Amino acid sequence: MTELARLDDDPTASLPTPVGAADRELTDAARARVAGGFAANTSRAYQRDWEAFTAWCAALGRSPLPATPETVTEYVTHLAATPTRKGTLPAPSTIERALACVQSRHKKAGLRLNAGFARLALRDYRKERATAGQRTRKAPTAELTVLRALIDTTDPATLVGLRDRVVLVLGFALMGRRSELATLDMTDLTFSADGLEVAIRRSKTDQDAIGEIVPLPYGSHPATCPVRVVQAWLAALEEHGVAEGPLLRAIDRHGRLSGTLGATMRGTGRMSGDGLNKIVRRAAKRAGLKDADTFTAHSLRAGGATAAAKAGASVSAIARHGRWSEKSPVVHGYIRIADKWRDNPMRGVGL
Repeated sequence: MTELARLDDDPTASLPTPVGAADRELTDAARARVAGGFAANTSRAYQRDWEAFTAWCAALGRSPLPATPETVTEYVTHLAATPTRKGTLPAPSTIERALACVQSRHKKAGLRLNAGFARLALRDYRKERATAGQRTRKAPTAELTVLRALIDTTDPATLVGLRDRVVLVLGFALMGRRSELATLDMTDLTFSADGLEVAIRRSKTDQDAIGEIVPLPYGSHPATCPVRVVQAWLAALEEHGVAEGPLLRAIDRHGRLSGTLGATMRGTGRMSGDGLNKIVRRAAKRAGLKDADTFTAHSLRAGGATAAAKAGASVSAIARHGRWSEKSPVVHGYIRIADKWRDNPMRGVGL
């Protein structure tokens, strides 16, 4: 029933109450809840992007909110010509994120922002970089042979070596994001006759924190078997009196485990995403890999997905295991890497 029909049927019914200023207000507690609904990494990045945009607008006397199409187009052009702290021009994806941040702010404020010209400017920047031979820098893929090379540089007789093996093997077998690995607790692991089940409590594609259980079967080689490697690490933790808390922990220069007596680290010593990247990079350097400085924890995630594709796993199975959308272009990129040689049309033509 429409509002007018209801009023006709009931002359005593009151008219709708107009929306007042109080209806547009949010308490600090509500604002905190809304802010907490964003992924931590996304929130930090968007906050930096928004602060940079508003500072640029203030310097030029422009309005950041609402911003005009001309303002965001000029901002994209500005970013494309401004070197980063490393002295290089930003990747197109960096500008894309900054533009998405500005659009997001407008949407949340109930404002419409026409960013068509800005996106054309960004497209031209992408073409310019491609013409100059500049490609988007990606972490190299740590395929199975690379994983074994990384593992060979670790010493399982030491705490550091055991911990690093867990990082390398779980990153690969889980196809794990570094944020997922860093937040793992010992209670997130369940062993069975079939292998190991890992509870991923929250991930980039699970912002509602519904969680997912990822099964990892036994491997064929003890050094790269996720079940045996994790069991060895848990046994070492137990020997040092650690039975709960973060799975991946910092170890001080004296070989003392965080959370144990005498260790120099404060708190739980949970590994950060940057710390996990350093573990992978140090192993790559020890292994003498080409472009070792560019290896990150994402190399393991990409390696696991690529290895699964080469072994014939379906797109849906890889996407489900790695917590991607089945339509994700990233997943299909890994499939293409595997298929470009396996299903190459020039294979067997008689050349």
